[in-house]
Amino acid sequence: MTDTGLELRSLISPEGELQLSLVDVPVPVPGPGEIVVRIDASPINPSDQPTLLGAADLDTLRSDTSSGRPVTTATIPPALLPMTRARHGKSMPVGNEGGGVVVAAGDDVRDLIGKVVGIIGGGMYTQYRKVRAADAIVFPDGTTPKQAASAFVNPLTAQAMIETMRAEGHKALVHTAAASNLGQMLNKLCLADGIDLVNIVRNAAQAKILTDLGARYVLDSSQPDFRAALIDTLAETGATIAFDAVGGGPLAGTILGAMEQALLRTHPAMGNYGTGIHKQVYIYGRLDLSPTIVPPNGGFAWAVSGFLLTAFLMKAAPETVTRLRKRVADEIGTTFASHYTREISLAEAIDPDTIRAWQRKSTGEKFLIVPSR
Repeated sequence: MTDTGLELRSLISPEGELQLSLVDVPVPVPGPGEIVVRIDASPINPSDQPTLLGAADLDTLRSDTSSGRPVTTATIPPALLPMTRARHGKSMPVGNEGGGVVVAAGDDVRDLIGKVVGIIGGGMYTQYRKVRAADAIVFPDGTTPKQAASAFVNPLTAQAMIETMRAEGHKALVHTAAASNLGQMLNKLCLADGIDLVNIVRNAAQAKILTDLGARYVLDSSQPDFRAALIDTLAETGATIAFDAVGGGPLAGTILGAMEQALLRTHPAMGNYGTGIHKQVYIYGRLDLSPTIVPPNGGFAWAVSGFLLTAFLMKAAPETVTRLRKRVADEIGTTFASHYTREISLAEAIDPDTIRAWQRKSTGEKFLIVPSR
C-alpha cells in the first residue's frame, strides 16, 4: 500500500467558479474500531451531484490541466451564488458510498482485513477511505467490490420507504420515476413481501423494464388516460402514500388528487373538506427543479414532505437498521443488484463530456467510478 492516494475534490470560489480536481491525500491510518478500505468502485448517484456540481451552469464547463492532472471549471450564475456561500473556498471530498477491500484495521478489528465491504459517509471518490468498522456492511465471500459499491443509498432507501409505509399505517404505496435502479429494487422487495406497489413511469420503455420484473401496476404518465387509470389503480390497491423522485411540477398534486378521488368511492366526504383519510407524498428527489404544484382537489387530509434516508436511519431503532443492513448483505446479488452502463476513472469523472452524460440522471444509465482505473 502506498503512502498517498488520489481523491476527487469539488471547490467553489467566492467569485463563483466551480473547480473539480484530483489531489494527493495521505493514506489514512486506522485507530481502534476503524478500518481502511481500498475503494475499488463508487457509484455516481443523483444525491452526489449537488456536492459535485453545486449550482454550476454546465454550458460553461471547460477543462484544463494543472501539474499534469485534469482540472474542470464552470461558472456559478450570480443569482445562485448565495446558495453556495457555506462552502465557498472549501475543497470538498465527494461520493456518498463505495465498495472495496479492507487493507488495514485497528487491532480490535483486524479480522476484517481482506474482506469486501460496502461503506458510506462521504468522500468515497478516492483510492483509500477510513471508516468505523461498525459502519461498514461486511459481505460474504464471493461478493465483488462492484456489487458492494451500491449497498447503502438505493437498498436502504427502498427498504426505508416500506418501513415508513408500515409505520404510518398505509397498506400500499406509489413510486414515481419507478424504472430507476432504486425503483427496480423496490419492486423486487414489494413482490417478495406481498405489497401492492403502484409504479409511475414516463414512457413505454420504462414500463417494460418493470413489467419484465413482474410488476403488476405500471402507469405511463405520458398517456392521455393516465389520471383515470391512476384513480382506478389507487381505488384497487388502497395506496395512500407516495414517494416522489420528480419533486417539481404537477405530479405530486396529481397523485394526491387521485388518491382523494379513489377514496371518495368508498368513504364519505366531510362536507367541503373531503375524506378524513390522510394522504401523504414524500419528495425524495428533485428531477424537476420547478415548484411543486398541489391543486385544491385533494381534500384537506394530506401532506407533502421531504424524505431523507439519513434522517430515517437516525430515527430508526438500532435493531431495525441492523435488520435492513443484513437483508442487503444477504441479497446484494439479487434484490439489491445494481447495474452500471459505464465504468470511468476519477479523471474521466470530471471530463466535461462525461459530466454532461452522468448529470442527465437518465433511466437505465448509471456510472461507476473505479478509482484505480
